[in-house]
Amino acid sequence: MLEFELNVNGERHSVRAEPRKLLSDVLREDCRLTGTHVGCEHGVCGACTVLIDGQPARACLLYAVQMQDHEITTIEAIAAGGRPGALQQALHEAHGLQCGFCTAGIVMTFEAYLKENPHPSEEEVRDVLSGNLCRCTGYQNIVAAILKAAHAKA
Repeated sequence: MLEFELNVNGERHSVRAEPRKLLSDVLREDCRLTGTHVGCEHGVCGACTVLIDGQPARACLLYAVQMQDHEITTIEAIAAGGRPGALQQALHEAHGLQCGFCTAGIVMTFEAYLKENPHPSEEEVRDVLSGNLCRCTGYQNIVAAILKAAHAKA
């Protein structure tokens, strides 16, 4: 077991874990931040996407101990004061979610993407969205919500 600290959502978390424990598991089990979902455990589905130093990363592919000197942002940091962020609100208004399992990963992916590309085309949104799997929707409402959120931020 190793003892180390993680900076998650601007707070320090002391962790005692095996060196092989994944970031997704530490976030859920040790930090009690269950918004980061674990789907495929192979980095394919995108449900576990978090931001590492502002860039999207698959938490199921990273060892938690490797993240000691990095800023980790999870879905819990997106809603300010209990109010949904712009992208979360747009997903709600455009009916861009159903069961919600994939939603956190999509939000985290596009929180970073829209900062880099605040005026994406539908084709660009679809290309980036291809890294997040959703088994409930046909993606059309998700794309519409992302474009709506991008327009609202402009």
